[in-house]
Amino acid sequence: MNEVTRLLSAIERDGAQAAAQLLPLVYDELRRLAAQRLAQEPPGQTLQATALVHEAYLRLIGQEGPQVYKDRGHFFAAAATAMRRILVDNARRKRARKRGGGLLRQPLEAVAAPEPDEELLALDVALEKLAAMDPLKARLVELRHFAGLTGEQAAAALGISPTTADRHWAYARAWLQAEVRGG
Repeated sequence: MNEVTRLLSAIERDGAQAAAQLLPLVYDELRRLAAQRLAQEPPGQTLQATALVHEAYLRLIGQEGPQVYKDRGHFFAAAATAMRRILVDNARRKRARKRGGGLLRQPLEAVAAPEPDEELLALDVALEKLAAMDPLKARLVELRHFAGLTGEQAAAALGISPTTADRHWAYARAWLQAEVRGG
């Protein structure tokens, strides 16, 4: 019988002391499991792996009194289930009406924000259309979005005033966002 299994069976008899000895033995593996779970979540997840491990461990060992785990595999299966439930609860909290769950979240710089591959491809197609209609605005988007220039730097590179560049940037962002989103 390995140390983890021995401590899991000892939790029934000597809860707090055995639980305190168990955490250092399983922490790294729980952290790895939490990181894998969080990697499968969509971008924007605010929960960190450490917090997920701690919350899951409390659910497994602490709050409702000790559970009975047959062995190491049973414990880690229960940990994976606890982590999934925590992530689901967190997602439900985010969707709650009082937290703006019914609203669509928009990045501050809708076009300049990092995009998933499909959106990046849609942005490229839309940028080609914009270039056919207005090459100056398309070039401005390339300089600001892809080259990372500021408004003043892009204006200087294009030989236009910063005010004109700001107007073109606002128009191009709105036009591209509507084009990418299909509206």
